[in-house]
This record gives sequence, structure tokens and C-alpha cells, in this order.
Amino acid sequence: QVQLVESGGGVVQAGGSLRLSCAASGRTFSSLAMGWFRQAPGKERRFVASITGSGGSTYYADSVKGRFTISRGNAKNTQYLQMNSLKPEDTAVYYCAAKPGVWSTYDARYDYWGQGTQVTVSS
Repeated sequence: QVQLVESGGGVVQAGGSLRLSCAASGRTFSSLAMGWFRQAPGKERRFVASITGSGGSTYYADSVKGRFTISRGNAKNTQYLQMNSLKPEDTAVYYCAAKPGVWSTYDARYDYWGQGTQVTVSS
């Protein structure tokens, strides 16, 4: 079993930045592919970014490419999402997710989820 706890959400003006963190426990962290998903009000949960267990490869949704950066610190059992140039359409609940093995853009393939953290971008 893996426990995930997100932090770092909040309210920011358009053009600003936030950094989300996700602390993991319960399993060898480097064996887990990690991802971030988000869900806006009235919409489906959508893929944001993913990173391999080693941290050597990253993947992004087109909507955040060039603005968001996913990273991880395996020694700290933590992954991060640095969000720059935030837009009102980035407003959503952001979820940390983990799965053994290969990364994925499909939320159904992730076994473990955090509780979510709210990000609100005002115009």
C-alpha cells in the first residue's frame, strides 16, 4: 500500500507560480511511476504530467507543456509539480498519483491517489 499526501495548492493571480509537492510512503519510491492529474469543476479528471521511477523521463499534456515541470526526489520520497505562467483555466483540484512500473496518461491505470489540493488562478 502507498500513501500519498499533496501540499502546496492555493490561490494565485494569472501569470503567477505555485509548486505542488506529493510525499509518498509505504513502498520503494523509485519503483513507482508518478503522475499529476487535475479535475476542474464539472469536468473529467485529466492527465497533467508524469515521470518515470528514475526521474529520467517526463511527459506532459500539451496544455501545460513549457509552463509546468514535474520532478522527483527519490531520497525524499517526494514528487513535485512546478507551475509557472498560470492561467485561469489551470484552476482545478490537482491529484498526485502513483503506479508500479511504466508511466501512463490514463488515470485508471494508477493504483494510488492523494486526497487532492485546490489550485485557483484568478484573472
